[in-house]
Amino acid sequence: MNYLAYSIHLAFTTYTLLLFVRVVGSWFPSFARHSFMQFIIRITDPYLALFRRFIPPIGGVLDLSPLLGFFLLQLAEQFIFFLLR
Repeated sequence: MNYLAYSIHLAFTTYTLLLFVRVVGSWFPSFARHSFMQFIIRITDPYLALFRRFIPPIGGVLDLSPLLGFFLLQLAEQFIFFLLR
């Protein structure tokens, strides 16, 4: 059970870090052309698009969907650990 819990935690932590890199990378438009950032965008944008339907960017610039994304990831991880107990 410890390996399962560790694997789940590692997966959620990794995806959270990818989201963080996506958010920080969006502040530097020239960085979006790099293949590493393109990979991160492909991995994270489908998840963020779920929240952008409900929370459109404010003024077309300020995207709050990652905040909801981070919160829901933490909630989902805690819920899974609750179910595993």
